[in-house]
Amino acid sequence: MDKELRDAREDYLMGSLSENHVPESPLKLFNFWLEEFKASGNKDHNAMLLTTVKEDNRPASRIVLLKGLSKDGMEFFTNYESNKGKEMENNPNVALSFFWPELEKQIRIEGTVEKLSPEESDAYFKVRPRGSQIGAWVSPQSQKIEERDFLEQRVLFFEKKFEGQEVPRPDHWGGYRVNPNFYEFWQGRTSRLHDRVTYSQIEGQWKISRIAP
Repeated sequence: MDKELRDAREDYLMGSLSENHVPESPLKLFNFWLEEFKASGNKDHNAMLLTTVKEDNRPASRIVLLKGLSKDGMEFFTNYESNKGKEMENNPNVALSFFWPELEKQIRIEGTVEKLSPEESDAYFKVRPRGSQIGAWVSPQSQKIEERDFLEQRVLFFEKKFEGQEVPRPDHWGGYRVNPNFYEFWQGRTSRLHDRVTYSQIEGQWKISRIAP
């Protein structure tokens, strides 16, 4: 066993979380924590771990960026033909995780995913940097390629193809919305006796519970 890993420890002293003093809406608490982390000056405050389910029922996780937040759920954008796109098409059950060690906080979310409308995806695509718009055409995401030059040549091709005009959104690229049915809010506490408060959706209502660390 690696001694350095074995002996790595951190005591958490920054805050507490009580099931008796949280809002009825988990989205309200999520927003409060998100703004708190954003105000701390850390970059990538919207980075989240997305977990999907493969056809053989094995999980697959990767970091994506939260790009929209509403009463209906969390929104992000990607290539529909990527591995995660195919996995979500086959199985809409997904999980999200946010870990903000600077605040000693973590949020887990479970729910189902659905595609955004073409109009919603078009609206977001139009505000992306042009390089990112070109990139959506360039990359056959998750497919094997021989070398990076393949991508660089495709960049040149699509830059010329769309020269002097607005880059349209490719049909294989767009947004998703995660509709949560479960949240867990984790606040680090001393001696590993962390605070964990969950919201479970039951018959359209949120039930708040505390669970053991």
